[in-house]
Amino acid sequence: MNRRRNETRTPVSVFFSLFLAAAIAAAGGVLHAYYKNQQVQIAREIDAIDRRVEQDRLDIRTTEMRMEQLLNRFVIRKQIEANGSLLRPIPMGVVEEIDVATSSRHSVASAAP
Repeated sequence: MNRRRNETRTPVSVFFSLFLAAAIAAAGGVLHAYYKNQQVQIAREIDAIDRRVEQDRLDIRTTEMRMEQLLNRFVIRKQIEANGSLLRPIPMGVVEEIDVATSSRHSVASAAP
């Protein structure tokens, strides 16, 4: 088991190179796991944002629907009648059309007769 004296020894640089290669491979594995984890986290954040955007769109549609219901002229008329208000519909003959281009005033409605 003894080595012969004339046999060449393995240089230290070979062991150093093997150790350096193993360290580089280990660092590559760690970095791969880190970047893969970051990719999964970003994908989850994107999914959460997509869900939040869809929920906001649904909320917008719901709000628009409620606004249309509140601004429905027939519903408003029934609510006014149910509240016992003194407001009454304006006859069509009383309505006047005003041409804004020929008018010198900047306001259309006026409290003065």
